Amino acid sequence: MKSLFTAIVCIAFFSSFTLAQEATQWRGEHRDGNYNETGLLKAWPAEGPILLWHNESLGDGYASVAVDGKLIYTAGSVGGKGHIFAFSPDGQPAWKTPYGDEFIESFPGTRSTPLVNDGKVYLMSGLGKIVCLSADKGSELWAVEVLKDSLDKSRQYDGRNIQWGVTENLLIDGDKLFCTVGGILNNIIALDKNTGKLVWSSAGNGETSAYCSPLLVTIGGRKILVTNTQKSILGLDAETGKKLWSYDQVNQWSVHANTPLYSDGYLYCVSGYGCGGVMLKLSADGTSVEKAWKNEVLDSRMGGIVLIGGKIYGLGDKIKGLHCLDWKTGKELAYDKLNGKFGTIISADGMMYIYDETGEVSLVEPTADGFKKISGFKVPFGTAQHWAHPVIAKGRLYIRHGNSMMVYGLK
Repeated sequence: MKSLFTAIVCIAFFSSFTLAQEATQWRGEHRDGNYNETGLLKAWPAEGPILLWHNESLGDGYASVAVDGKLIYTAGSVGGKGHIFAFSPDGQPAWKTPYGDEFIESFPGTRSTPLVNDGKVYLMSGLGKIVCLSADKGSELWAVEVLKDSLDKSRQYDGRNIQWGVTENLLIDGDKLFCTVGGILNNIIALDKNTGKLVWSSAGNGETSAYCSPLLVTIGGRKILVTNTQKSILGLDAETGKKLWSYDQVNQWSVHANTPLYSDGYLYCVSGYGCGGVMLKLSADGTSVEKAWKNEVLDSRMGGIVLIGGKIYGLGDKIKGLHCLDWKTGKELAYDKLNGKFGTIISADGMMYIYDETGEVSLVEPTADGFKKISGFKVPFGTAQHWAHPVIAKGRLYIRHGNSMMVYGLK
């Protein structure tokens, strides 16, 4: 059971293309794990890049970080109460705001990463509370309970929690904030980002959520919200919530924690526990999909995948290590056991960054016939599991490990 939850949370900690306004969010600007940074180090000293500062007061949790033009945001659980934290670029605390109870059962702590948009910070707790705070001061602007035990009956959506707590990194487009609540009738909803009021509700397939953070795809002039629920990949019209299509994706634990990848009319969705990945071709207007290929060798459980130069890179679950697949065919082009562990993967400036479950951070270079590890180091601080996804912003590498955040210089 421990290994099962491992997959879930991180992934969830742990889209495409373009948000109506700039958002600082889960796995980068396009939610694809690639950070638009240049001039970064191509190799590190034996002890790793320079540690600029760290903080060990974040409490329990697996939230990653969000970095905007002024502050750095993350979340943690202190005494079972969730908090959002903001820091200045030099590590000084700016504000700390409690938002209520957090998940305290197996693997206690925060699950999701703050989303920063238009001067506001958004987060959903593992108990289904969505909170909106002012980005500069941390004052609460609104909050909504989306699960069936809501105290506010006017904003109750009959959502259902899941075994290890809902884990979704919220997504915004225009004034709409998207969330999978997992109810029978209210399965996926869009809220007004400024008020928290319901914009639309979709029944989807009536399945519970699956620890997946959604993706926004634009094709044929249509915006499509893509996510995984218990047994399905779903495509919804982002404007109205109408279900356009669904495609079966099933594994033994109903865990689909990786955000899909989209490029040029094709959508790649991958899950762990031997399920593997499927490439779907979208119709010209986005209203239907068909299978292009399937590959079960790369079955990333919780660490995301990246696309570099027409190749998919990700860490396997059953066959642990780094796998490289051809985007067009699904053929495996390269594999290396590396540390033989699962972990998370991001990319920037043509290089890959892997943070594995032992606490090692590796710098890996893609090559013509595969990849090679260039440098690596172990993180020195923090508690519990190494599950949070790294972030690169403004020439810095951010690593969250339990109660600690570490910030390294990459230039």
